Amino acid sequence: MKQVYVGGYGPGICALGGGLLARVASPSFLAAHPTLPVLYAAGELRRGWLTAFQTGQTLRPLDERPSEGDSPCHVAVDPTGSVLAATDYGDGTAVIYRLDSRGAFDGDPIVLPHKGSGPNKDRQEGSHAHQAVFHDGILHVSDLGTDEIRRYRYDGTPLEPIAMNPGTGPRHFAFIGSRLYVAGELDGTVTLIDGERRTVVPASREDVENCPSHLQVEGDLVYVANRGPNTITVLRAADLSPVAEVSSGGDWPRHFAIDGTTMYVANQQSNAVTLLELKDGVPQPSARGYEVERPSCVLIM
Repeated sequence: MKQVYVGGYGPGICALGGGLLARVASPSFLAAHPTLPVLYAAGELRRGWLTAFQTGQTLRPLDERPSEGDSPCHVAVDPTGSVLAATDYGDGTAVIYRLDSRGAFDGDPIVLPHKGSGPNKDRQEGSHAHQAVFHDGILHVSDLGTDEIRRYRYDGTPLEPIAMNPGTGPRHFAFIGSRLYVAGELDGTVTLIDGERRTVVPASREDVENCPSHLQVEGDLVYVANRGPNTITVLRAADLSPVAEVSSGGDWPRHFAIDGTTMYVANQQSNAVTLLELKDGVPQPSARGYEVERPSCVLIM
């Protein structure tokens, strides 16, 4: 039976309907090992930490290591389960750890610091690494501060980054084959990059300031959470044409996860995870949900 875990800025990691499972400081993002019953949490602190937990009736600590930077906000495991990466928003550092057969950290980390800035003086004064994504054997790191998707081999060798439009502020992103979809937190856009072709559209049609957060592609649809309008936008993956934009069911949708026909939305500022049913791929308005203190991530495993 699947379990729904929620991380955030409350007392720790909780299970929907099951209460607090692990008391840990600011577990703002969670990730699952692809083959083992192991969950990883990024502790978003000035001196950041990464914690591995064995899952079950409770969460049992397995291992813990520093994120090697300031305020880790994302953690991911590659599809083989042998490599983990995390991103530190505060100073732009990314880190790579090898994982052993138990899912514990193995050996010394590969630390990937970065320097740079962007045109938004308030938000792009320096590097701000936001998300780590493994794709085609390469680690990709979105950098909100420098308007690029940084690229590395697993040994830490840097590759040519993917440059975004100035002021985009890339946050979460996803690959489907050769296509790359990027949510721009600072300019409120979604960008589709397919070879030499680029398509840029507003993430929301609402006439309010928008700070897009999470982006996910499911089938032929792209879903984007919009903080400010407090909506979920649905776009066609082929060309980013609009399908629908609906209420997130709360305030400040920081993240969401999809399980079958149910979308779980972490509405951070209204202290709730809202459940939206998908009909033909479109989330339907709902009052269903769970009270969770300042949720920022939903993980289903």
